[in-house]
Amino acid sequence: MNTVTQIFAVLAGVIHLGIFAMESLLFSNPKVSRGFVGNAPVTPEVKTFAFNQGFYNLFLALGAIGGVIAGGATGKAIALFSCACIVGAGLVLLISQPRLWRGAALQIVPAGIALGAALF
Repeated sequence: MNTVTQIFAVLAGVIHLGIFAMESLLFSNPKVSRGFVGNAPVTPEVKTFAFNQGFYNLFLALGAIGGVIAGGATGKAIALFSCACIVGAGLVLLISQPRLWRGAALQIVPAGIALGAALF
């Protein structure tokens, strides 16, 4: 795995660690929850959903970072699969909630660069 792929896969992972923290640990903070749900009420069901969604992001982060750390063909496959899932999730966000394009770009760009760099 080349250096550019490694750097951007780790960056994508670190971003998703931050998203995990916001969704699963800090969601009760009004400034944090507003970034995800706007002015909609934060019900216990929404908090539960965010908590669960945060763990999806944690697992993607661990795959991207862990794959780079593991190295070799297996590590590369894990890191690139995680990056592909991150790009896919970012595209779903962009299509379903265009107003959240910044968040979608934050997901898509680093993971997409990692995938593109792996091709060369």
